[in-house]
Amino acid sequence: MEAGAGAFSEEQFREACAELQRPALSGAAWELLVETQGISVYRLLDQQTGLYAHKVFGVLEDCLPDLLADVYMDLAYRKQWDQYVKELYEKECNGERVVYWQVKYPFPMSNRDYVYVRQRRELDFEGRKVYVIVSQSTSEPQIPEKSGVIRVKQYSQRLAIQSDGKGGSKVFMYYFDNPGGQIPSWVINWAAKNGVPNFLKDMVKACQSYRRT
Repeated sequence: MEAGAGAFSEEQFREACAELQRPALSGAAWELLVETQGISVYRLLDQQTGLYAHKVFGVLEDCLPDLLADVYMDLAYRKQWDQYVKELYEKECNGERVVYWQVKYPFPMSNRDYVYVRQRRELDFEGRKVYVIVSQSTSEPQIPEKSGVIRVKQYSQRLAIQSDGKGGSKVFMYYFDNPGGQIPSWVINWAAKNGVPNFLKDMVKACQSYRRT
């Protein structure tokens, strides 16, 4: 699916806010995959691709919502704390800010890269201040595919963050991507069970030493 930042709808942002308050797990075959470190990960089989979409719920302690959102959006800083980043930058293409992100995969698999647009908004939802970041893959001729790297052409993510009332952040994340190629099931299972919870915990650690410009 191709998208531009302007393609994000009000409904997408409000749906993320609503799910942060009331997880929408009934009425579909969402299954609990893992609960660890205060984070719960659910998955749902996508019948068209045979891959799983994921929903993540939890509380991240000792990191305020606005700070967590700033750290998540700061691509230059992410290169310092995310060990799986090979290359990451934002580029203006035809008047639109587009992100290029290359992810390290374990040998002998090829790295994957993403080209996507994103938008951050702050909403007042049911009397609560919620930070929402929506991302979607896009096609951009100015960022061509690289030899030896597999382009991820289906990627979607929504992140909603609000205060937990105790100096931490309550979070909801939805994500789906189709990494392409042949990936061993153990890698997929590890990424779902450990990769996302560890990423969130690493992001909390990154918050502790973050300096706003």
